[in-house]
Amino acid sequence: MKRRDFIKNTALSGAGLAVGSTIVSCSENKSKKTETEVSSISKASLPLVIATWHVEAATAKAMEILQAGGNALDAVEQGCKVEEANEKGQSVGKGGLPDRDGNVTLDACIMDKHGNCGSVVYLQNITHAVSVARKVMEDTPHVMLAGEGAKQFAISKGFQPEDLLTEASKKAWEDWKVKSEYKPIINIENHDTIGMLAIDKNGDISGACTTSGLAYKMGGRVGDSPIIGSGLFVDNEIGACVATGLGEEVVKTVGSFLVVELMRQGKSPQEACEEAISRIVNKPNSNYKNFQVGYIAVNKKGETGHYAIHQWFSMTKFHDGINQQIQSDFYVKA
Repeated sequence: MKRRDFIKNTALSGAGLAVGSTIVSCSENKSKKTETEVSSISKASLPLVIATWHVEAATAKAMEILQAGGNALDAVEQGCKVEEANEKGQSVGKGGLPDRDGNVTLDACIMDKHGNCGSVVYLQNITHAVSVARKVMEDTPHVMLAGEGAKQFAISKGFQPEDLLTEASKKAWEDWKVKSEYKPIINIENHDTIGMLAIDKNGDISGACTTSGLAYKMGGRVGDSPIIGSGLFVDNEIGACVATGLGEEVVKTVGSFLVVELMRQGKSPQEACEEAISRIVNKPNSNYKNFQVGYIAVNKKGETGHYAIHQWFSMTKFHDGINQQIQSDFYVKA
C-alpha cells in the first residue's frame, strides 16, 4: 500500500474506531514477542540503515555508500536524495504535492554524529532540500534557513532551480480545488515523509528527514520534519529517531527527542517509540483517530524499533545484506 493512500484511507475510516482504547504499559508488553517488535542486533554487525515507509531504493543507495567505506552522514543524504528525485512519489522533492496555492514547498533537515545540524523550511524550486540542509550545517553559522533566503543560499552553492510541480501533481491539485475548503482537513489530506537513520562501520550515527509536507496545506505551513528534536534527533552516544505523519502532533510532544531521551533512560527503541505514541494518543481531547504518526528509532547497539498510531505504517531496513520492508505494530486495533 502506498504511503499517501494508506494515510488517506486510515483517516477516512477513523470515525468508526472505538474511542475507549487505552495504551498497554511498556512493562506489560516486555514479555510479549511479535515479529514487529524490537529488532535486536547482538554485537551489531554494521553498517545498518533504516527509513520510514517503503523506500528500498533509498536504503539501497545509503547502504552502497556505507559498504564503500562512506560515513553515515553521506549515506543518509544520498539515500534521501533518491526519493527527492522520484517524481512518482509525490511526497518529497520533485513532484511533491503542492500547497493550496499550487506551490511545491520543501522542508528538510540533517544531523551528524557530533550533534551538528542543518535545516531548510519553505524551500521552493530546489529538488534536493536535504543537501541544502547539509550545506546550511556545514557552510553557515546557522541551523535553519527559510523561504527565499534558503533558495538564494542554495543557488549560491550551485544548486540549479527548476519547477518542481509535475503534471501529475498539478492535476491532483486542480482536482482538489473543485471542493476545497481553506482550512486544514487532516482526516482527508495526505502527509508523509522520508526519514532515514544510519550507523556506519565505525558505529557512528547520522540522520536526515525530507518532505513536501501536508498536501494542499496553507501557504507558509511548516511541519515537524525540518525541526530538530521533532522530526529528527540524533545523539551519537544513545541513538536516533525520526518521525512521519501529521507534523503538528509530533511538534507538540517534541517526538524524536522524546524517543531518544527514553532510550537514554534505558528503554529499548521499540519501547521508546511506543511510549512516544502513547504521549500523543493520551493527551486530553486527542483526535488521534483521524491522523497518523509513526516513529522509527535505533540505539547505539543497533537495536531498532518502529511504532505508529494506525495500521500500515512500515519501516525499510537494510542490514546483513537484506533490504526489506517491515510492517509496524500500531496502537489502534480495529
